[in-house]
Amino acid sequence: MTTEKNFSKGQIEDMITKKVIKFYLDTLGVGPKEAKTYILDDMVIVRLKGQLLPIEKLLLRGRSGLSLVKDIRGALHAITTSEMTNIIAELTKQKIISTHSDISTKTGEIVEIFVLDNNYEKELATKNKSRL
Repeated sequence: MTTEKNFSKGQIEDMITKKVIKFYLDTLGVGPKEAKTYILDDMVIVRLKGQLLPIEKLLLRGRSGLSLVKDIRGALHAITTSEMTNIIAELTKQKIISTHSDISTKTGEIVEIFVLDNNYEKELATKNKSRL
């Protein structure tokens, strides 16, 4: 699945969403209940709605639970960031210059942000205008 053809912004967002869901299922054994990808200027933002893992809920009962859950998710991000970056780079054909991730300890929602080296949204708009 590559974007060598002139796919629309929505089609690329959908392809990214599907690949990220598959990645989470294959890697963690659990995927989000809902997911959506947004291409905005020089960013790809992936929003994953789910729930906290049972162990995370248990940890949050303790006094240091919040920092433990954040640390666990930070470690997971560090471990998986290269594969996630490869997914985004493969589908967008863009260079990723940084990644950021956070989780809500109340809802389990995860936000993954990939910063690209140029305004990909503008590039897509230009490509799609030229094919009309």
